[in-house]
This record gives sequence, structure tokens and C-alpha cells, in this order.
Amino acid sequence: MRDHYVTVAGEGVHETEVSRSRFLCALAPAATEEEAQAFIAGVRALHPTASHHCYAYVINADAGVQKSSDDGEPGGTAGVPMLQMLLRREIRYAVAVVTRYFGGTKLGAGGLIRAYGGAVGEALDALGTVTRRRLRLAVITTDHQRAGRLENDLRATGRSVREVTYGTDVTIEIGLPEADVEGFAAWLAGATAGAARLELGGETYGPT
Repeated sequence: MRDHYVTVAGEGVHETEVSRSRFLCALAPAATEEEAQAFIAGVRALHPTASHHCYAYVINADAGVQKSSDDGEPGGTAGVPMLQMLLRREIRYAVAVVTRYFGGTKLGAGGLIRAYGGAVGEALDALGTVTRRRLRLAVITTDHQRAGRLENDLRATGRSVREVTYGTDVTIEIGLPEADVEGFAAWLAGATAGAARLELGGETYGPT
């Protein structure tokens, strides 16, 4: 697994203008190809009179799924530069759709490449991105008496608390950077006088 990846902070639209053509770049997180395609369809429905709806998306932390479309623009002048911008910025699990309203001036191949790639880059800057880092899943089991304070201490120290379950005991699922596992185990033993149990699980990605 990669140590980290970057994704878009949320759904949003950013507009640029080049030689009177309007380029509206819509960005959204997408966990699957189906989510990406649904978002693309939604953008098309919002702008039925636009000249083009070019798109690119990257799914999976290792960028295993990459797709792009020029949607009627000259081959390689729209979807590919959009995809290249996403990859250059290490964007994953995200979809970009650039809707173009033609302004009457042809931009040429070079102009289109700069316009479409630039629209995605500017949208990423304007709308924001977040970094997800690789985390080791772990489950802490403790008694009810210690659980509330322990959860507060975990959150106060910036730990990624994912889920808290109350039963006979209390289990707290967290995510830990791999390099922090040993130190955390020692901290937990000290904080709970050795009363809490720590079980390590698989891996996932979470916010930095």
C-alpha cells in the first residue's frame, strides 16, 4: 500500500474563462467507477446546452483505475491533460468534469490542452484537497470506568478514533501510523495502568 494519497476536499465547481469560452470544472470524491460515472451524468444533466463535458477520474490509492474522455474535443486535448493533472497532484478516489461553453474562438490543440488541464489545476487549488495516510487498524478494549477519559485522551492527542462500541466492555477502534504502533502500545499501558488490551488489525487510509 502507498503511504498516502490526496483527494478532493468535497464536491464543488470552479469556473475559468479562456478566449470567451467558459470552462466549469466540477470536482467530487468517488470511491468507485459507478460513483464517478453517476457524478458525470449529473453534471451533464445540469448543463444540457454545453458544448462539451470532458472528464477524468482516478480510483484506488494505487491509481489502478484511470479513465478520461475528450467528449468531442480533438483527441488527447481534454480528457488526457485533465487526467495528467490529477495524477501529477497525486489525486485519487476523485472525478473531474470540465463543462465547456464555446465562446466562438478556436483555441487550437495546445490551447485546449492548457485550458482543460489548467481548469482542473485551478479547481483543485480553489476547492481544496486533503491528504489520507496509511494507518494500521487497532482495537482497544477497556472497562466502562476508563473508557470516557481514554476516548477523550485519544482525541485530544490527535488519534484517529473510528468507532466506539459499548457492551460488557468498551471497544475503541483507532487508526495508527505504522511507525507509531510501538510507542502507542507503551502509552496505552501507562495511561490505563495496563488494564486496556490492544489488538492490531489490517490497514486502511485516514486523514493526517
